[in-house]
Amino acid sequence: MADATWRTSKRILLPAGGPTPVVMGIVNVTPDSFSDGGRLPGAGAALEHARRLAGEGALLLDLGGESSRPGSEPVPLDEELRRVVPAVEAIAGAVDLPLSVDTTKAEVARRALAAGASIVNDITAMAGAPEMPRAVAEAGAGVVLMHMQGTPRTMQRDPRYDDVVAEVYDFLARRVDWAGEHGIPRERIAVDPGIGFGKTMGHNLAILRDLGRFATLGCAVLVGTSRKGFLGTITGRGVGERATASAVSSLAACVAGARVVRVHDVAAAVDAIKVWGAIRGWHGKETP
Repeated sequence: MADATWRTSKRILLPAGGPTPVVMGIVNVTPDSFSDGGRLPGAGAALEHARRLAGEGALLLDLGGESSRPGSEPVPLDEELRRVVPAVEAIAGAVDLPLSVDTTKAEVARRALAAGASIVNDITAMAGAPEMPRAVAEAGAGVVLMHMQGTPRTMQRDPRYDDVVAEVYDFLARRVDWAGEHGIPRERIAVDPGIGFGKTMGHNLAILRDLGRFATLGCAVLVGTSRKGFLGTITGRGVGERATASAVSSLAACVAGARVVRVHDVAAAVDAIKVWGAIRGWHGKETP
């Protein structure tokens, strides 16, 4: 496993050198997520779900108020704030786990961090909002920099690459350096190659096969395959029937070098990692 640490200015998110990957549970407070939209319409439901994911073994939580499914449209700032901030306040006050906010908007990030979040998960790698790096740096927050070709509305129309692994790697390397120039050190950064974000099934599989390359960036590697379309293509199963495929692909990512896997079905992913860890000799459960 890669030995990069991941931390904020106030807490360790992942210890350096720890062999056991950790699971980030997904808490969606959006009505149109591709997988579970509309299930958590308010802060109370989001808190209940967060508690359940923590009980299943998640060591990080990721909360989002804007869908990034293929074909989705942006959500107005006021609406995203209305969805996200009360849920962050509720979860941060009751669940003792690092909380990530999945947003591309600097004001949502700023307000969520003030409400108790400690990570910003930005699918644009902080290219979508000029004030985002300042919001992250001033809060001493962790950040996830993700690769995406196009926008959620257009990304799956006809994604093309000459060498998908090299191009995604080069993009993330540039963004990591850029973040450092804007006051965000490498130890606060995780990189995400963006499975399903402007990639065909072949692109996704190529990235997963060569995932260890991304660990050479010196940042924690985060991967999200959970319930995504390429798993449906492989298995022929609908979105709600992909828990097994999600757990297998998440485990494969861990074996290849991911330190964090972002999932909907936490218990299945945690159990897969525990079993493989026992076989491989990874050491016990690590808490941030």
